[in-house]
Amino acid sequence: MANSEQLLDWLQLINSENVGPITFYKLLDFYNTAEAALEALPKFSKYKLFPRDAAKRELDKAYSQNIHILTKLDAAYPENLKHIEDAPPVLYVAGNVSLLNKELSLSIVGARNASINGRKTASHLAYDLTNNDVLIISGMARGIDSAAHKGAMYAKNQKGETIAVLGTGVDVVYPSENQKLYEQIKEQGAIVSEFLLGSEAQSSNFPRRNRIVSALSLGTLVVEATLHSGSLITARLAAEQGKDVFAIPGSPQDARAMGPNKLIKDGAVLVENHEDILEVLCANNHHKVIQYVDKCKKNVDIPFQLTEDKLCQNTSNAIVDYINREGIYVDELIRLSGLSASEISLQLLELEMDGRIERQPGNKVALIK
Repeated sequence: MANSEQLLDWLQLINSENVGPITFYKLLDFYNTAEAALEALPKFSKYKLFPRDAAKRELDKAYSQNIHILTKLDAAYPENLKHIEDAPPVLYVAGNVSLLNKELSLSIVGARNASINGRKTASHLAYDLTNNDVLIISGMARGIDSAAHKGAMYAKNQKGETIAVLGTGVDVVYPSENQKLYEQIKEQGAIVSEFLLGSEAQSSNFPRRNRIVSALSLGTLVVEATLHSGSLITARLAAEQGKDVFAIPGSPQDARAMGPNKLIKDGAVLVENHEDILEVLCANNHHKVIQYVDKCKKNVDIPFQLTEDKLCQNTSNAIVDYINREGIYVDELIRLSGLSASEISLQLLELEMDGRIERQPGNKVALIK
């Protein structure tokens, strides 16, 4: 468990300029402690340290609002999340921290402009699953997310629990119309975020949020989503994390059904009722969920002598050099770049969310024309 000084070290390091989760763990792996990494970082011109005073103010602000700040050193840090290589080093939680390690859990995601039937379906499934002790996790967005949270909280005599993962600070309500929903979730469940308190909504935050949504649960259900929806990216992340993927089929004439229908074609579990989900979750819960190697524990990419060039290189830019408009196989990209499959996957996700590449059949990617 992190003491207050260790927590300040982690807060300061992860919020330093150009330090993301993967770089954080590389630094931690090489220097052994965040404190030692902070002492060494000023010699690298690319980095700018987050002020210690700002970290202290962040900690005081969290304590004053009864917000928990967890690191991977804490027993309460969610086990499902701990083993993805870009797990948030610091996690903010408002509400019931114990829910983060509940045995059975499912993420429900889908369209913001959901149909009435889609919202009803999400709500009813969340209600039935919560009554069967499955914790519902979603992102508190409009549409399917909100419907899922509401259905979960209406279960168990209107005392059902749920977790909302935000793309803002844990103390910022987005969208603002969900203020009442936010307060209810905080009272009956938990609000989670990796972003600094007070952080406002930014488009780049939500893809990052999605990896937490998928990783926290044993599986992800997509109710309605277009082919280019962030919900499909959440589903793909879930599959890459070794989790089950579920989808509600819909009319081929409805663009919001194209995403789930494609997932089913690609092997997702077709869902008609909550029993379809329970059968899979309960069966697979007896086996260890496939988890990626924690790079904090095993990292073969750290050079013997750290140099700014090697440590700070922007691998997403390097990957772009190998991708053309006609498309390249991901396996070939791994071979040419020398990066691991998991690193390639993360960089491709960033490029895809930036609108720079597109996925093609046969596990190929191409620059967008």
